[in-house]
Amino acid sequence: VQLQASGGGLVQPGESLRLSCAASGNIFTINYMGWYRQAPGKQRELVATVTNSDTTNYADSVKGRFTISRDNAKNTVYLQMNSLKPEDTAVYYCHMLVDSRAYWGQGTLVTVSS
Repeated sequence: VQLQASGGGLVQPGESLRLSCAASGNIFTINYMGWYRQAPGKQRELVATVTNSDTTNYADSVKGRFTISRDNAKNTVYLQMNSLKPEDTAVYYCHMLVDSRAYWGQGTLVTVSS
């Protein structure tokens, strides 16, 4: 199983970005999908998660600005990021529990700067 993330880039404060992460390979069930991020000099932290029953969870720092969603037919998770702030600058990683095994994507860089 491989996870391929995309959608990062350079944006100005207040703008939006949408990240995508698609899983490919021999997949039966994806129980859990999530996004984490790691800023320079900091530990990786949870951003948002969604279960296969569409229960979502968000870090307090992104509540009301970010929205996680999933497309089960495409084995893909999305992260819609609105009202971006400089402190959202980080490498964003997707994370999935596929058939009870955990996988990470390669990371996509989001830079928020004026």
